[in-house]
Amino acid sequence: MAGDRTVTDEVVDSLRGSADPRLRELLTGLVRHLHAFAREARLTQQEWERAIGFLTATGQACTDTRQEFILLSDVLGLSMLVETINNRQGPGATESTVLGPFHMTESPVRELGANIDLVGGGEPCVVSGRVLSRDGGPLPGAVVDVWQADGNGFYDVQQPGVQPAGNGRGLFTADDEGRFWFRTCVPSPYPIPTDGPVGGLLRATGRHPYRPAHVHFIASAEGHAPVTTHIFVAGSDYLDSDAVFAVKPRLVANFAPVDDPSAARDFGVANPFRHARFDLVLERA
Repeated sequence: MAGDRTVTDEVVDSLRGSADPRLRELLTGLVRHLHAFAREARLTQQEWERAIGFLTATGQACTDTRQEFILLSDVLGLSMLVETINNRQGPGATESTVLGPFHMTESPVRELGANIDLVGGGEPCVVSGRVLSRDGGPLPGAVVDVWQADGNGFYDVQQPGVQPAGNGRGLFTADDEGRFWFRTCVPSPYPIPTDGPVGGLLRATGRHPYRPAHVHFIASAEGHAPVTTHIFVAGSDYLDSDAVFAVKPRLVANFAPVDDPSAARDFGVANPFRHARFDLVLERA
């Protein structure tokens, strides 16, 4: 019969028959760490039951357009840790960061220069740049997947009766020189959803739920490793206290004010506007 100090070994022994060595390795490590935590913290029955209830509620909060478990992973820093372990870019390559919980639907294919802000109301903005290999060469035909919140800090999937599907999203193909550009609104800081179990966890630990202003990107090109990243707005609130720990200094970009009617006409935006320029640099696969 298992005792307090032998149950761990018995569980680990029960995993030895797994035909998948990686699964066996992962479960063995998980069991040992979980059991060590329970012993170290002297976990009570009531605390264990509350934890099970929290995880159950987290699963129940997930829908086709909401992923509460990713949100939980984000606020515990686990998403950022896994991203860092698995994506160590070489010098000059664009740094990766978390996917986030709102890449829940496919971005609509759009032409270069299209406006992804379908509702208006935010400060007009142009985002432009190139997709490059780390050796500096352009990557024609690279695919750039973009998604962001609207000017009020909400994603389309959060407001299905207010925002049209695909608002703030676009799937662009870079031109023959690797260039991409699109019109949008300047993103604003926003709180992650707090009406579920993760919000309760933040309140219980005295943490704020806010993220600094940013635009999400996934860039991919043949022969290169894709990168999942953000571009953060320089000067935004919460750059030093992102609720999901995703800010990296090299991912902060200047959304420069432009007061030039001629440039505004060329881009098809109202004057004045903001213009963010940056490149997405990929590692060879």
